[in-house]
Amino acid sequence: MTTWMRSGPLVEGEWVRLSDAKGRKHNLRLEAGREFSTKKGQIRHDDMIGRPEGIIIGSSLGGEYQVFRPLLSEYVVAMPRGAAIIYPKDAAQIVTMADIFPGARVVEAGAGSGSLTAYLLRAVGPDGHLGSYELREDFAEVARRNVGQLVGEHPAWTLTVGDVREDMTETEVDRLILDMVDPWTCVPLAAERLVPGGIVCGYVATTTQLSRFVETIRAHGGFTEPHAWETLQRDWHLEGLAVRPAHGAGAHTAYLVTARRMAPGERSLGRTRRPAPGAYGPEYHGPRPPGEESSGDVINT
Repeated sequence: MTTWMRSGPLVEGEWVRLSDAKGRKHNLRLEAGREFSTKKGQIRHDDMIGRPEGIIIGSSLGGEYQVFRPLLSEYVVAMPRGAAIIYPKDAAQIVTMADIFPGARVVEAGAGSGSLTAYLLRAVGPDGHLGSYELREDFAEVARRNVGQLVGEHPAWTLTVGDVREDMTETEVDRLILDMVDPWTCVPLAAERLVPGGIVCGYVATTTQLSRFVETIRAHGGFTEPHAWETLQRDWHLEGLAVRPAHGAGAHTAYLVTARRMAPGERSLGRTRRPAPGAYGPEYHGPRPPGEESSGDVINT
């Protein structure tokens, strides 16, 4: 049983998070006989091992620290990174809006630093499958180490260093998650490997990527109308009557898109109204939905 799956007394080998009255936080792995150095002196690991979460321990110079097992959302934002991580607010949206369920067969490209991987593994459980594909060996190694710390040796996970478009071995998947620069290039793969009713989910950084991915899905015709959105998060400062939004809130991170696979031979009903005039004008350089190719504009796909 790993750190993020257990309760009861703290044991050697698992991670804890220390926080002081000023909100400073430290993550450390418990080892018998070791000490952790802070500005307030030394903290003995043995003072935590065998005790419950939620205790307050003292350091050698009188500092006081609360002790809890770190939440997964707390650990992923502080863990070592190769690629940028998918933040907890977006991971929650992917798990929810892509409907990742226990036993699901899921493929993600790429693995990045492993933050979304940990959430997906939690969601599919030991009876599901998650195949992660990462182009870069150095990023894959970071993801491998982070996921090992987070969930241990998970029976549902395989990690492949390679291109999902060329190296994907899974043939029937329920969900395909695309965290990559050019997810539109995976639309044919999604159409081939997703089961009817399966979901493709794209995570992109810019509006131009968002537009091209959505229009490629529409042009294919074998998926439902794409749903695109972003999630904004704003923390609040609460102190007596001083109630206001927190400073430095990182509201926007990325854009998300989902679409569902139609049954073989079926074509999506698409949209019931024509796009706005000029939506596919000369400046547009992406694929067009069926019926929009005859406007006389130059098409560059």
